[in-house]
Amino acid sequence: MTIRQEDPVKMDALDPANGLNMPEMADMTFAADFLIRVKEGVRSTAAALTEAVSPDVRALLRAQLHQGLALHQELTELMMRKKWFHPYELSEQYQLDRLSADHTVAIAKQKLFPDDTRRQGLFDRTPDEGLEGSRA
Repeated sequence: MTIRQEDPVKMDALDPANGLNMPEMADMTFAADFLIRVKEGVRSTAAALTEAVSPDVRALLRAQLHQGLALHQELTELMMRKKWFHPYELSEQYQLDRLSADHTVAIAKQKLFPDDTRRQGLFDRTPDEGLEGSRA
């Protein structure tokens, strides 16, 4: 029986084949998460700027807003250059999102833990077995 890479659910969770392309997938995930956080920061800073009264606070928030926008642009360009993000090619972005969703489902279907999670079911003997008298 041959196991196809397209069907990682049938492989053992610790099989090295499951690690194929994992560093790049992790980098892509971290970058996407970072992009989301940067967007949240820009929105929050813009909202705070509209509420600020002090000229010094407004100047500080305006500088932070410009830094956040620059970081957003830099990160977006990096992700586009690495082909991790396709904002202008929706069919390619859909394929990338679909692949990510399929991997998530495959990971969720893997059997990572034994069915019997009682303490006795996890050990081949009781922890105190072999100890005598007051040490038990």
